[in-house]
Amino acid sequence: MSDNRAIGVFDSGLGGLTVVSQLLRCLPEESIVYFGDTGRVPYGTRSRETIRKYALEDEAFLLKNDVKMIISACGTVSSVAADTAETLPVPFFEVVSHAAVMAAELTESGKIGVLGTAATVKSGKHESCIKRILPDARVTAVACSLFVSLVEEGWFKDDDAVVIETARRYLKPIIDNECDTVILGCTHFPVLAGAIKAVAGDRVKLIDAGIATAKAVKEYLCKNEMSADGGNKPQHKFFVSDKPYSFINTASLLLGKSINGEDIKQVDLSSL
Repeated sequence: MSDNRAIGVFDSGLGGLTVVSQLLRCLPEESIVYFGDTGRVPYGTRSRETIRKYALEDEAFLLKNDVKMIISACGTVSSVAADTAETLPVPFFEVVSHAAVMAAELTESGKIGVLGTAATVKSGKHESCIKRILPDARVTAVACSLFVSLVEEGWFKDDDAVVIETARRYLKPIIDNECDTVILGCTHFPVLAGAIKAVAGDRVKLIDAGIATAKAVKEYLCKNEMSADGGNKPQHKFFVSDKPYSFINTASLLLGKSINGEDIKQVDLSSL
């Protein structure tokens, strides 16, 4: 059996495209519908109630597009509002637990850092997931809200003085506590990996939640006979809640492939 419907992915903005890029590498035969809530980014500074409201609306939009599963590529939603998936009629994947498992497997010292939004760090979900596997792990979590803004602005190169100084300030507790493994706990953050490595050093292992999640999704689709059969050319659709022009250039960089304005459509969630 197979299922040629698309995989639905949502995020607060551009960052979830780092998950999409890993899905494209791992599952090139799958179609994808992506929704980036660019009109309301960031989610990480919002209340839990507001984050849940946004997540429910994002999920409803994807269901309107007849997706076969939904992935929350938003670390904030995955941390504080994953319970919104309990009534979904399709499988749901979040990005926190898979990243935590990978970090627990790779750390040698048991000292693990987590970089996330304020809401993600406050939730403590990464730490609780890690400690279910490694009870004695020492987790250092740092809220890095400015990282989201930098990525949304297209500022993420490791030769940018602003990016490096921001990374230096955020990473100080991680370095001081001698973490050997760091979870990039927001899907905006993998594009800052070069800058983070430049500050933290090459010995620190960075965990990209997109890689961990794509692997888990592939295993699930195969096990449950839900993979696309490869008979049709995969279709990739991108939707945003704000004007798409500001999305195009950075989106192409995050995806590692060119997209144009015709590939992106603006939608109004209030009309659902």
